[in-house]
Amino acid sequence: MPKTAGWTARDIPDQSGRTAVVTGANSGIGLVTARELARRGARVILACRSEARGTEAEQLVRRQVQGADVEFRPLDLADLASVRRFAEAYEPGTLDLLVNNAGVMALPYGRTADGFETQFGVNHLGHFALTGLLLPKLLETPGARVVTVSSGLHALANIDMGDLNSERRYRKWVAYGRSKTANLLFTHELARRLRGAGSDVVAASAHPGYAATNLATAGARMEGRRAAERIMEFGNRIIAQPAEAGALPTLYAATAPGVRPDSFTGPRLQGWRGAPTESWRTRWTLNDVAGERLWVASEQLTGVAYDDLKR
Repeated sequence: MPKTAGWTARDIPDQSGRTAVVTGANSGIGLVTARELARRGARVILACRSEARGTEAEQLVRRQVQGADVEFRPLDLADLASVRRFAEAYEPGTLDLLVNNAGVMALPYGRTADGFETQFGVNHLGHFALTGLLLPKLLETPGARVVTVSSGLHALANIDMGDLNSERRYRKWVAYGRSKTANLLFTHELARRLRGAGSDVVAASAHPGYAATNLATAGARMEGRRAAERIMEFGNRIIAQPAEAGALPTLYAATAPGVRPDSFTGPRLQGWRGAPTESWRTRWTLNDVAGERLWVASEQLTGVAYDDLKR
């Protein structure tokens, strides 16, 4: 990995003439990522579930970055019909950067519009489908990248190919860990298939460490556990790094020269905070057999086939 010590948003190369899609860009890591890409001249599409929050984020970026070329587009990763509508309505002729950032964490058990367990459905399957549907645009764009945001908490659990939707037993943190393992296995297999197809598209992953976003509090809030929500809020204020710092690994993976396919970038200090660097990951996220099995299952579940990358 190229030298990263002290790397900040000021080190982002000029992005003029490039088009980026950032999912979950209405708050937290996604909002900072979109803003900083726009600050460096990229055209940025804010792909968000909520029209109100997406429009508000677009207006905020325009206020913070003079001349920002940003636009909100509706995308609900918990609904494959919405994913297809987003891809079908994508207008630019090329796509330089897809940042699969949106996610949910440790929610009570639920299902997506298509019947998938929510964390697996949103964090992995929604992004798998989106990437596949936008793949032709990526392949047509020299030097394109796909950056998928995982988590250090992928180490909580490997995927269970016999129970991808946690139907036998649901434990919210285990389900979250499995969905983040799926993100890394997806990137691993995508990088392998791109290499096999002779493409120069780079598929990489990143994680923010412990960053102060609303992701951690959402589950407790949905369950009405006010005490747990307050503990999470305290951690965000006292322990976590701000979203501006948490977005740096994603921005590095998305823009820095020399980023390797299937690399995993995270904060330097114990994976919690600090400048971006190569991050530790479990061995199971580098398993070729698991990556291919998850890929085949994901194509079957979503109905999205990566025809350009058939092995």
